[in-house]
Amino acid sequence: MSGAPPSAPRPLLKVCGATHPREAVAVAARADLVGLWYGVDGGAHDLAAAALPELADAVRGSGRAEPVLVTFLHDADRVARVARAARIRWIQLHAYQPPRTVAALHSALPGAVVVKAVHVLDGHCAERPFLGAYARAGTDLLLVDAATRDGGVGSTGRHLPPEVLEPLLPALRLPFLLAGGLTAADAVRGPALGAHPGFRGVDVDSAARGDDGLLCAHRVAALDRAWTGTDVLPHARRDGATHTPIRAAAPPAPSAPTPRGNPT
Repeated sequence: MSGAPPSAPRPLLKVCGATHPREAVAVAARADLVGLWYGVDGGAHDLAAAALPELADAVRGSGRAEPVLVTFLHDADRVARVARAARIRWIQLHAYQPPRTVAALHSALPGAVVVKAVHVLDGHCAERPFLGAYARAGTDLLLVDAATRDGGVGSTGRHLPPEVLEPLLPALRLPFLLAGGLTAADAVRGPALGAHPGFRGVDVDSAARGDDGLLCAHRVAALDRAWTGTDVLPHARRDGATHTPIRAAAPPAPSAPTPRGNPT
C-alpha cells in the first residue's frame, strides 16, 4: 500500500450576485457555486423571494453548480422558508449574524450547508474570538472577507491579499473560502494559504463581471483556470465541497455593528 497522503479537495469557485437566468447559466458552467442575494436591503444585486426559484433552477441546470442563498438576515425561519421554496441547500450568512443564528438555521432547514462570513480589517478578524462558537453552532464553511472602517462588508472594493491571512490561519477551525476583491493574479500569491488543509476555494464578484457590470462567462473561465487549474469543462465537482458538520448549542452571541454594504 502506498504511504502517500490523500490529495486535497479541488478548490471551489463561487461567483456571487447573479440577477438574471442568463447570467446564472453563463457562469454556472465554470463555477461550483453561484450566489443569489436575498435580504440585502439596498444591495445592488438583491432579489425578491419570488425571483429565486427560477434563478436557482438556472444554476442547477448546468449540471455542475449549486445555488447559494446569500443574506444579511438574522431571521433563520424566514431564510429557511425562502430557501426551501427555491430548493436552495447552501446558505451564506454574510453579515454579523451570531452563532445562534447558525444553529437555528440548521434546526429550521436540516441538511443545509451553512457558510458564515467573517470579516478582516487591517489584518484583524472581528469574529476571531467567536470562531469556536461558530464551529460548535454547526457552521460548515467560513468565508473570510474584507471589511472597511466605516462598517462596509462585502463587495466593498477593498482588496484582501491572500498573504495577509497567513497569521489568521492557525485560528481557523473550519474549512474556509477566501473573498475580498480577488482576481486571477492573486492565485499565485500566498503559498501558505493554498497549502493549508482548510482552504476550500474562493468567492468572487467584481472580477467576474464584464465592462457592462454583468457576470461574464469569459472572466469566470479565467478565474476558474487560475484558481482551480481547470482548462477543460468537467462534470459537476460537488464532491468534497463540504465536511461533516459539528452540531452543538451556541454560546451567547457577540455584539457587532450593523453591516453596511453588499455581500461578495
